[in-house]
Amino acid sequence: MKRLLFVVGLVIVFSWTCIAQTNADDSPATKADVERYFQIVKSHDMMKKLMASMSQSFHQITHQQYLKHKDELPADYESKMTARMDEMFDNMPWDEMTQAMVPAYQKHFTKGDIDNLVAFYSSPTGEKLLRELPSIMAESMQDMMPIMTKYTDTVKQTLLKETDVMIAQSKKQPNTNAPATHN
Repeated sequence: MKRLLFVVGLVIVFSWTCIAQTNADDSPATKADVERYFQIVKSHDMMKKLMASMSQSFHQITHQQYLKHKDELPADYESKMTARMDEMFDNMPWDEMTQAMVPAYQKHFTKGDIDNLVAFYSSPTGEKLLRELPSIMAESMQDMMPIMTKYTDTVKQTLLKETDVMIAQSKKQPNTNAPATHN
């Protein structure tokens, strides 16, 4: 009988340990968990690299705009706009932005999820992804920019045409908002 009670006791203890481990992994991620993840993925550095690649894309757009409208713009337009954009990116409140992201990560990831992400990004493949991602994003942005520019130009032209049609239609219809005159 004592053996049976001992075995049942051991089963309960081991079961409780397994349940406790499962619950710990399924528990919501803490702020510290998310900050550990941000640290391992070097989120601060990654954001800076991403912004640097975005800055390059904006510099290209500024240059294209200057070439397109150089007769209408001052000669120092491009240098002033480039300096202004660089200043904007340099003064970006990175730490504040990172802290603002923590609740979203806590909402969507459990402690176990964060532990798995940390494990992945600590692996050779995860580390390579972190190293290569800024270059991949920069190259992708550069390749996408002509497509995005063409698309936005097309959308802009379509909207302008639709606006012109609506203006023309409203001019043809009698003004229904005018007060009626009774004689």
